[in-house]
Amino acid sequence: MADPATVAQSFYTRWARVYDTIARRAPWIHAVRTEAADALSLAPGETVVEMGCGTGANLSYLADRVGPEGTVVGIDFSPGVLDVARRRLAAYPNVHLVRADATDPPITDADAVLATFVSGMFADPAAVVSSWTSLVGSGGRLCLVDLARTTHPVWRSLNPLFRALVRVSAPPGSRTMRDSPTELLDARLVAAHRALESACRVTHSATHALGFARIRSGVVQQSITISDS
Repeated sequence: MADPATVAQSFYTRWARVYDTIARRAPWIHAVRTEAADALSLAPGETVVEMGCGTGANLSYLADRVGPEGTVVGIDFSPGVLDVARRRLAAYPNVHLVRADATDPPITDADAVLATFVSGMFADPAAVVSSWTSLVGSGGRLCLVDLARTTHPVWRSLNPLFRALVRVSAPPGSRTMRDSPTELLDARLVAAHRALESACRVTHSATHALGFARIRSGVVQQSITISDS
C-alpha cells in the first residue's frame, strides 16, 4: 500500500497547473493574499516563511514587502508545485524554494510565518502551529488563511457545494474514508486557529468569499516562566 504522503505529493504534482489557475484567478483571491501579507506587518529586511507555498502565488506579495534586502522562503513537499513556483518567481532572487515538510521545516529562525490553505492537511494542526510560533519566537508574527464551511446565514445553502469541492479536491484515499472530509477539515482548522489564539495576541481576523475564507493573524506572546523562589 502506497504511503499517504507519497500519494498526496503525486496528486498535487499531477494537478499543479489546475491549482495554480485557481490560485491566480479566483475572483476573491487577490484581496485575501494582499490582506494576509499586510496582516504580517512585514518590514524591509525581514525573513518570512510560507509553509505549504504551493505554486508560489503568495510569494511575490511577501517579497514586495520585505524588499530586496529581505528573505522569503517557500516550503512545500510536492515537487510539481515547486516547479511552477520556480518559473513564477524567477525574477525574485530573494525568494528561496525548498522541498520539505511544513511540519518539520529546515529553518530555525524567521520573523514571520504564513500558511495558506494547509492547516487542514495536518493530522495534529495544533502541534504544527505551535511549532511555528516557536520558530518565530516572541514578537514574531503568524498568519493562517483557510477555507471552511461558511456560517453566514445567507450563504449556508452553498455548503453542500463546498463539501463536494472538498471531496473532489482531496488526495486519493481521503475521499472514501468513513468520516466526512469536510467535517475533518473544519475540526482541523478550528484546532489550528485556536493554537494561534492561545500563543498570540490576535491582531487581525476577517472572512472573505461569502464567509468560506478565513484570515487570522497574531503576534507571538512572550512566554512567562514562574519561579519556585
